[in-house]
Amino acid sequence: MRLAIALAASLLIAQTDQAPGTPERPVLVNTGAPMRIPSPCTEEDIRALSLTCPPDHPCPVYLELSDFARLGQKIFLTGNLHTETTTLASVLLASEDDGKTWYEPYERIRSAGLDLIRFVDFETGWVAGYLVHALPRDPFLLITSDGGKTWRRRPIWSESRIGLIEHFYFEDRRNGWLWMDRFSEGEAGRYEFYESKTGGESWMLRQISQQPVPKKGLKEPMPEWRLHADAASKSYRLERGGPKKWQPVASFLIHVGECREPETPLVEPPQPPEPPHPEEPPTPKAPRKPPSLKPKPR
Repeated sequence: MRLAIALAASLLIAQTDQAPGTPERPVLVNTGAPMRIPSPCTEEDIRALSLTCPPDHPCPVYLELSDFARLGQKIFLTGNLHTETTTLASVLLASEDDGKTWYEPYERIRSAGLDLIRFVDFETGWVAGYLVHALPRDPFLLITSDGGKTWRRRPIWSESRIGLIEHFYFEDRRNGWLWMDRFSEGEAGRYEFYESKTGGESWMLRQISQQPVPKKGLKEPMPEWRLHADAASKSYRLERGGPKKWQPVASFLIHVGECREPETPLVEPPQPPEPPHPEEPPTPKAPRKPPSLKPKPR
């Protein structure tokens, strides 16, 4: 009985750790060579994003990594997948073994990018994100309360608006501040300053300004770690060490795939119907001979 309860409990934990909407979390194994993250580009994606990627000229898909964070042996990377003209989806990568294996703890969001990531302790953290439609809009936060195993998405505004999170800062699990760039001065100003008392679940507007509002809690540089694009390996490299010698922790290929419209099968033009053949007149039958009137010989 105790064994059955333990098995049920372990199954429940495994289901809880699964990110909502993500049926599978494929694991990438770090062998030292640049890893290629899965980059499926479906026919539905092509239609939804209005991509023009004919079979003879497909659209290359690139990975862009923006920021990283460390929690002991845990590492998180934020970014997006994009073509030369369109942002395809957000990407959040995580490792729980100091970079030996990697997986995606949250589902990709179409037409979205992730950048700033911050943790206030070993359990609570936030990632800033936004949708991309000509300009960044509909900013949101991904929030975790279990050390990055699961994440929940929380919008900054209740309505759709243009804007990008320039910076955010939390002094503890509940109290935080956020700086927004609206890209347009509007009636009051371009820059907005918000405050949260709920750990980022909701935000209160505190100030609108024509000039950028002074920021606090800026992320301190980590001289022993760096994330950069490496031209030689055509990959993003996460490294640690120092200015004279850097040791690779993990690397991810920049060119990860392509979008290609399905080939349209060739359809032969319909052939005009053949003209009807004139029917041949029926062959006349030979007339039957009348019966003979001569008497038959006996």
